[in-house]
Amino acid sequence: MSSFSHLNAEGNPAMVDVGAKTVTRRTARAQSVVALGPDIMQHLTGQDIVTKKGQVFQTAIIAGTMAAKRTDDLIPLCHSLGLDNCQITITTEGTDAIVNCLVSTEGKTGVEMEALVGASVAALTIYDMCKAFSHDIIIQETKLMEKTGGKRDFKRA
Repeated sequence: MSSFSHLNAEGNPAMVDVGAKTVTRRTARAQSVVALGPDIMQHLTGQDIVTKKGQVFQTAIIAGTMAAKRTDDLIPLCHSLGLDNCQITITTEGTDAIVNCLVSTEGKTGVEMEALVGASVAALTIYDMCKAFSHDIIIQETKLMEKTGGKRDFKRA
């Protein structure tokens, strides 16, 4: 049975000591699905939705990127990481917006949390910018899709 990595011997929260780990290329991709519904999707023009606040998807990409870079300010036991790359893409499928956040770095710890935070904040930004059209928006899920580097790789089937 494995133990929680962020608890010390006394059972108190603690940052994981990564000092002895090897620097490797770390990547992670997370995805958030935002159900917008037909009332909002009717405002889709080309590849974006335009509101009085501006272009929704373009703003969400910037917000998600900013959030990924500041993950350690939001999640208490995350290490501070200098990201080498953060790419957020937003596509639509039916009446859903699909947010993908791909993050990478060379480091001693993974970037899963940065990818998850980037995708989450981009989804929340979509909600914020579209709520004037409808409050019937649902952020359905945010999940890790894949990661490489470290002890083991992961890819969601």
